[in-house]
Amino acid sequence: MSENTTTNRVTISKRDRLAVNWRLTFIQACWNYERMHNVGMAYTIMPVLKKLYPKKEDYTQALNRHLEFFNCHPYLEAPIIGVVLAFEEEKANGTQIDDATINSVKVGMMGPLAGVGDPIFWGTMRPVLGAFAASLALSQSMLGPLLFFLLWNVIRVAFLWGTQEFGYRSGESITDDLSGGLLQKITLGSSILGMFVMGVLVPRWTTMNFSVPISEVKNSTDAMVNFQDVVQQANNNVLSVDGLRDLINQINDGKLINETTVQTLGDVFTQILPGVMPLLLTFGCIYLLRKNVSPIKLILIIFVIGILMNALGIMS
Repeated sequence: MSENTTTNRVTISKRDRLAVNWRLTFIQACWNYERMHNVGMAYTIMPVLKKLYPKKEDYTQALNRHLEFFNCHPYLEAPIIGVVLAFEEEKANGTQIDDATINSVKVGMMGPLAGVGDPIFWGTMRPVLGAFAASLALSQSMLGPLLFFLLWNVIRVAFLWGTQEFGYRSGESITDDLSGGLLQKITLGSSILGMFVMGVLVPRWTTMNFSVPISEVKNSTDAMVNFQDVVQQANNNVLSVDGLRDLINQINDGKLINETTVQTLGDVFTQILPGVMPLLLTFGCIYLLRKNVSPIKLILIIFVIGILMNALGIMS
């Protein structure tokens, strides 16, 4: 391929990069066991390669070098593609860059970035957004699934575009940022934030009701709702709206309905250490996961324990 001069330099426009970024959404559509995302990678950057290499043989050669093994977290492939675009642009304009250099940069970035994607997106972002949306859905709000869909895709699109542009503008120098501990700091920070948020949400959407009775106390007459007046009015067929309103006001003021008050084990836990049992359950699950107990087995264990404790009357 003949070298281009400065006057006829081929550049990748923002429109070209937007086309690449849109195709990045479908990078896993042609996933295969042999070379993973290689077909998706070639498909993603195809519009740019067509522009950079108008000759068929050059274009074919460019496609072939991106059909080598390629695999990474689908969202963290954006900065790699940005770097690849920068390299291909320089190569098309005459810079001496061989195929091995481009592939080595891709391979060198795959490992570190793949390890970052899972804890940030699958381990932090999705559980946090999912828990928030689930709490809204449990309150019978349609905003739950809608917000999850909108927020997730806004974050995804913004991240893909921003990191692709970062990779394109940084070019070869991005490898210095990756080796300087930047990824480790991002991973640690996101993990801490995710654990903090999940810790706050544990007592919110984990309910454990221990129904074992501890004590039973007879309520005084003054602390109970006065049903006698309502019953007497009903027997005399003179029940009025004011009588019903007075009955409702007594209940709202906190007066008791039953003759006795039963204190359960769950009441004791709630009064002394609210949320401690869901927290202990969470720690127990973490311990079992660290002992290589699979999540499926852990779910089954929780189901069995819950059914047994309900049958024994310990929980309801």
